[in-house]
Amino acid sequence: MGVFIGLGLFLLALFGVHHWLLAREVPPPPQEVMDADIYSVGGGWIIRRHVQQPEATVIVMHGFLESPLYFTRYYQDPRIELIMISSTGYQLPIRSDQVQAAPWSHTSTRQAGTIAADAELLNLALENLPSTQNLRVHGHSRGGAVTLEAARLRPDLFNRVEVLLEAPALPQGQPYKQQPAIARWLFPLAHLLWQSRPDAMLSNPMWGSPLTAEKRELLRSLPFNPRNSRIAMTNLRDLMDWMRDTNTDIYRSVQRGAVLVPGKDRILHSGAMLDSARQAENLQIIEVPEGSHFVLWDNQESIPPLLRNP
Repeated sequence: MGVFIGLGLFLLALFGVHHWLLAREVPPPPQEVMDADIYSVGGGWIIRRHVQQPEATVIVMHGFLESPLYFTRYYQDPRIELIMISSTGYQLPIRSDQVQAAPWSHTSTRQAGTIAADAELLNLALENLPSTQNLRVHGHSRGGAVTLEAARLRPDLFNRVEVLLEAPALPQGQPYKQQPAIARWLFPLAHLLWQSRPDAMLSNPMWGSPLTAEKRELLRSLPFNPRNSRIAMTNLRDLMDWMRDTNTDIYRSVQRGAVLVPGKDRILHSGAMLDSARQAENLQIIEVPEGSHFVLWDNQESIPPLLRNP
């Protein structure tokens, strides 16, 4: 009897620690100062960088554990109105004096950290903020799934939009390697250890090359972007479910654009990505044979141009 009581107490303590790890608030990452309007919406953030007389508008949606800072240097042209979505349940990556409530916000019934919640956020930005008719929505990794889900929810908003899906999570997609259930259960502990040594993961080949100073800075921030491990776990479970359960007819909701498929992706499965992308009749497929999961960092020449040089 004593053995069973001891085992029960051990399991109770184990699950208590697991619950604490899930709920523990993560220290915020460094913020980048930017002249921008910041809207707090539904547990996430919409950030619009100030520009004078923009010629094009780009709305960007980052991937799992990332932040919108993934895109800022690529879209630094002063002619581009950059509107950034920061996922629900994530930390604010920008410091600005212009933080405000969005007058067009509404109460969402979607769970924070899900693709559906972030898709609603993207659609609010797309419907209310662009000041040009030259529109691109650029989603990276999980952000590709968010972009497609946003188009499925509001196909009318995407009639005039070019979508750019970079190394995206797609319907019927797969991770590069399947993780056992125990690895997912231990994620909160791994997340805590990663925060204590953010440089320890930089040698992993899944990040691709070259490992520039800018790339190192952004990779170090990855474990600090979600507000807690529970949000990160929601991201993962929901993403796996979305890829498994979403049919390729979702591609009918987008009218033009491209899918960037890297050949050396070590986060998502390139073959499954390519098979899915071939079902998108309205989208061009751009294969990047030597590309890593981070095409925007490592193979910028593969990104279709948005503006002509003056």
